[in-house]
Amino acid sequence: MNFASYGFAAFLAVTVVLYYSVLRRFQWQLLLAASVVFYAFSGWGNLVFISVTVVTTYITGVKIQGIPKTGENKPKRRRLLICCMVLNFGILAVVKFLDAAAPNFVLTLGISFYTFQTMGYIIDCYRGKEAERRFFRFALFAMFFPQLIQGPISRHGDLSATLYGPHKFNPQNFAEGATRVLWGFFKKLVIADRLLPAVGTLTEDPQAFGGVYVLLAIFLYAITLYADFTGGIDITIGIARGLGIRVKENFDMPFYSKNIAEYWRRWHITMGTWFKDYLFYPISTSKPMLRFMKFVKRTCGDYAGRRAPVYACTLILWFLTGLWHGMTWNFVAWGLANGIAIIISQELTPLYNRFHRRFGLKGTRGWNAFEVFRMFWIMNFIRSFDIYEGVGETFKAWGSIVARPNISGFSLLGLGPDTADYVVAAIGVAMMILTGVVMRRMKTKEIPPFRHFAICAGLAFVIVVFGAYGFGYDATSFIYNQF
Repeated sequence: MNFASYGFAAFLAVTVVLYYSVLRRFQWQLLLAASVVFYAFSGWGNLVFISVTVVTTYITGVKIQGIPKTGENKPKRRRLLICCMVLNFGILAVVKFLDAAAPNFVLTLGISFYTFQTMGYIIDCYRGKEAERRFFRFALFAMFFPQLIQGPISRHGDLSATLYGPHKFNPQNFAEGATRVLWGFFKKLVIADRLLPAVGTLTEDPQAFGGVYVLLAIFLYAITLYADFTGGIDITIGIARGLGIRVKENFDMPFYSKNIAEYWRRWHITMGTWFKDYLFYPISTSKPMLRFMKFVKRTCGDYAGRRAPVYACTLILWFLTGLWHGMTWNFVAWGLANGIAIIISQELTPLYNRFHRRFGLKGTRGWNAFEVFRMFWIMNFIRSFDIYEGVGETFKAWGSIVARPNISGFSLLGLGPDTADYVVAAIGVAMMILTGVVMRRMKTKEIPPFRHFAICAGLAFVIVVFGAYGFGYDATSFIYNQF
């Protein structure tokens, strides 16, 4: 059961009505039952996978909590942590491998997101945070249905603050949630699903669509992926908001970033903080990394000794991030390309600073626009590993931009969408950009409920009239479902 389906709309309507009809002390139990039903629709086998994760993580968390944090008990606590993580990350790795090796294998719904969320929880328990001792409450934390499909990756301390409490129907919350949900469907159905067929056409036959068409493919994919992914997150946050539950934001206008490190602080925020808190810092302070730092200092000097461990951790982190997205060489290359770009940017920082002291361009509107434009296209080229069949095909596509530009015969038509589709998509993108700027400036200022409902009526009309449906379009799945 995916967000963009009639079945999910009916399921959500029934859930909301029941949620606000039952006694408030039973609301979280209703959400747990709804989450089990939601996941069962994806297949009973999938329900087995998530049940194993829920049970093993809950038991491990309680057992770790019951062992004092004294020196003699530390190995026992560590063994419990390692066993739980090996089991659950092992399941994730096997499922990911089968997904890459067997074309007909159906990837378990949301397995990456709930695995990372529960493993973050168990690491927090090991570090001393309070474990959830009520099994069914923990099960709801792990299985909360709006965030199962594509995140965000919540922390127990953040989500539990509003997940289990009683919630009286609040018109403001409901109106804000409904607006956010419809805005997500607008981005998904009016923009992403309208442009995705063109991306598919351009990348299925890179020999026929080389040169300038490569630039078009990676440009359209950037828009499609952003509208699709943020649309799904908007739906998640909106559903939770309508139920009175707060879920972390996952995007902060990433295409306004001026460098790649900033971009990744703004894109898929919860994934970035997960990797930073649970991988980067532990690896960078581990005994093997400290020994490596001392070795590099002895052989190459203090500067290299300080920087080498940071860069080694960066490459390890991005290698694993690539594997998280998919166990193929494309995603390994994608991850390492991001890591290498970040390292190069950091190493060139002193040169940038000298340049700006000499010419005084930093902070000017023109230079800011150049930095945003530069970052956008760097990320586009790195992201192109995601859309071509192999690493070699990606490099060939890049080479064709220079070798055979194809400028003279360039046309947007014949790729799937027609002229009307491009016009609608362009207007939709303009609305998406304008809305993002307006909402950022408004910050926490509340819009009255009646205005939200007016906006909802307008969005619903636009989605029904201009949503992409029919042959060539699949409105039942989101791009990030595969991760």
